[in-house]
Amino acid sequence: MASLAISSSAFLPFFLLFFSFFLFLYSADETENAAELVSREFFPMDGDLAWVVQVSDLHLSAYHPERAEELAGLLGSAIRAIRPDLLLVTGDITDAKNRERTSTRQDESEWIQYRNTMETLVKQSGLEKRRIFDIRGNHDKYGVPYVGSALDFFSIHSVSSQFKRLGTIQSVSLVGDDQRYKFLGIDDTMRIGVRGPSNLFGHPTGNRIRAIEAELQHSDNHSGVPFTKVVFGHFPMSFTASAEKGERYEPVFARHSVSAYICGHLHSKFGKQLWRLHTSEVLSHVNKPKTVEQFWEWELGDWKEFRFMRILAIDRGDVSFMDIKLSSTNEPPSDFKTAILVTYPMDSRSMSRVKDHTQQVRNDINALVFSVQPILNVTANILDSSRDFKMVEEIPLQPATDSSKGKPLYHAKWNAENYISSSATRYWLQLLVIDSQGKQTASILRPFSVEGKTAKFSPSWVAFLVFDLQWEEVFHVLQWSNISFLILLLCFPKILNLLMERNSSYQKWAVSVSISSPIVHRKFVFRLFWFLIEGSRVKTLWYAMVIYLIYLLTMPWFWGHATSEKGNIFKLCLSGWRIQSSSGTTTREWLGFPDSMTITLPFMYFIVTPLFLLIYSFSAERSAACFYSSKNTKCSDIQMHFDTGNYRTSLQFYNCTTRSFGCKICAGWLRKALLFASAVIACLHFKFVSGMMEAYGAAPVALSPVVSWVPPLLLASAIIYSTK
Repeated sequence: MASLAISSSAFLPFFLLFFSFFLFLYSADETENAAELVSREFFPMDGDLAWVVQVSDLHLSAYHPERAEELAGLLGSAIRAIRPDLLLVTGDITDAKNRERTSTRQDESEWIQYRNTMETLVKQSGLEKRRIFDIRGNHDKYGVPYVGSALDFFSIHSVSSQFKRLGTIQSVSLVGDDQRYKFLGIDDTMRIGVRGPSNLFGHPTGNRIRAIEAELQHSDNHSGVPFTKVVFGHFPMSFTASAEKGERYEPVFARHSVSAYICGHLHSKFGKQLWRLHTSEVLSHVNKPKTVEQFWEWELGDWKEFRFMRILAIDRGDVSFMDIKLSSTNEPPSDFKTAILVTYPMDSRSMSRVKDHTQQVRNDINALVFSVQPILNVTANILDSSRDFKMVEEIPLQPATDSSKGKPLYHAKWNAENYISSSATRYWLQLLVIDSQGKQTASILRPFSVEGKTAKFSPSWVAFLVFDLQWEEVFHVLQWSNISFLILLLCFPKILNLLMERNSSYQKWAVSVSISSPIVHRKFVFRLFWFLIEGSRVKTLWYAMVIYLIYLLTMPWFWGHATSEKGNIFKLCLSGWRIQSSSGTTTREWLGFPDSMTITLPFMYFIVTPLFLLIYSFSAERSAACFYSSKNTKCSDIQMHFDTGNYRTSLQFYNCTTRSFGCKICAGWLRKALLFASAVIACLHFKFVSGMMEAYGAAPVALSPVVSWVPPLLLASAIIYSTK
């Protein structure tokens, strides 16, 4: 029996590859925590009903002036009719892209455009400017080296900057007769604004999460005054990274009974009704069991293309909202269409909180009716879905007598106990409104539950993919799956190859597999077995792939100006961007994780992985062609092992059935397919490199062989070798 001893030098590449794998796995992520500044504002409100307007993703652009014009015209007229307590602008104020949309940069003209637009909006709407709260989005941080730099135009031209609200947290309180409503705005943009495409996620710090919790805790400590809390930001939770020690917002929001988190970022093209009900187990006291707390997350569609706005109302702690798409058709801007928002009972599909079933049922219907015309009649129709939506009751609503003059609140008393049901979607509500011109407007037909039951909300698969998945975790899975596959692809067949060369019993095992398996399975097992071993037998190409993968795992891919063209030099690695820390000469810090997924995943999945498979394919194709052109010379080693062994009879099956396969190779169809696949990979690589050059400069990318030159050289080498 042959010896199983294998020289240590043969396993040196395996050792280096696994060492690089674990070195990359345990690379440290060093960050600095700056103190979080909180700005606080207090506004009185009439009664205990408040409503605010939210817009997001304005993307005001020097190349699309109509976005700013319609923001002043359409939104200005809408706010004049709605008269909200607050206007919230949740990020991506400017587009920060060139005309071709191939590179990102800050353009001060777009910020001046925004400032002038908001001045016009204030004049047209009558809204007090101090009641406008805007926060940064990732586009507003593109290329900004740090807050307060010459490129930080948000700190100069935003509404928040005009009122010295330059902290990362904005706390806004509306104080009513018996209720208080708190709105917390969070700026989670990157501390160093890397240019796109590597700037996609929100990046909270541990200090910021603790500061948010302190603000929420301060509200909870005022036990004598009911507080309803709403948090607004730019990034959805699915696109928000964890803090340094893995802290996240979700348990904090649930623990302190936040009703809703409202955001933007994803735009309407990714799907409508991007809603998510978060649930978390909360331990309120050591001696008490855990309780399940919930809060809603509601993403708003963009202003950029779809002109969406949101009206969110709080009626004695019950939060409801409606999204409106403003139209810029031939109607004059003053013709704001009548909008109806039922504040109670709430839509059971998006119930802001699950009420205690022991709480007394409210025997009233409240609705806000926003219109530029006087309202003559408001009627609520209640329908029963269990009886084909047959009308159950018709209830007229009257202007609320306890509200101030002109407040658009309509109210009616009803017997809510008549609509107690085990189903949260049995009873549906719709309001009909007639204005002074005789025009009738109907609200959206929606289910309700007087007991506070929440109906099951089922998002579309697109909405689930972009909104329910935690993309930070998905990135980890995708990244390490790819790395593991590549390591297995390189190491496993090479180990089999070494074993086969030194161990005759291994040859017996391989043949026994062919004898004991069914015919179809034998063909697949043999061809896969043969493909892997033959693909890894070209030592020069195999070592080149090992060295290349080690470099990708441990070394920088390229160097460049990740922020502005004149900024500091950054290094892009598989783990993100690496920069020299300002605190010392030897300390390094990482940023942009998992933002770098938009660069690293496409490169690894669509270029590196197909490249390795193609190199194996060319090597295997050459061995097959060589074997069938001459049985006795230039044959593949594995075939020689089989043909010269004692199992010639057992392998006659392969010699017969695979001749047709070899004939096809000789005909050239497989080579043509491989060459076509090579052309596709070359085009994808060219597109990728061109995009990186547009984003971060031509010279840094062109002078980085690992990204620009190694893939085509490896592919060309495999093609040349296969033709010898």
